[in-house]
Amino acid sequence: MTAYDEAVQRYFAAWNAESAEQLAEAVAAAFTEDAGYTDPLAAVRGHDGLVAVIDGARQQFPGFAFRPHGSPDGHHDLVRFGWELVSVADGSAPVAGFDVITLAEDGRISSVSGFLDRLPAA
Repeated sequence: MTAYDEAVQRYFAAWNAESAEQLAEAVAAAFTEDAGYTDPLAAVRGHDGLVAVIDGARQQFPGFAFRPHGSPDGHHDLVRFGWELVSVADGSAPVAGFDVITLAEDGRISSVSGFLDRLPAA
């Protein structure tokens, strides 16, 4: 497994954490203390901001899990990967996108630029 794969695994562990304690631990393991996260719906910095964004998404989509779509691709300290938000009940994936992350020297994520490719109809 490459450093890129490991970083993406830790990223999904944070997004799929099942309790507040697991979420805090997973965010600390995946992201630097001052990591930034930006997508069309959010712009936050630091562990507290990341926990709030992830918790908000999990509350908005109960019964769903974030899953990788395809394989991570990277060079230098950059990694891009696709993802889907999948219903554990029926396998539908109403939300999908891709993210570009920057890795710090310790392998944790220092920034995320997220893009949404598919959203549910309003």
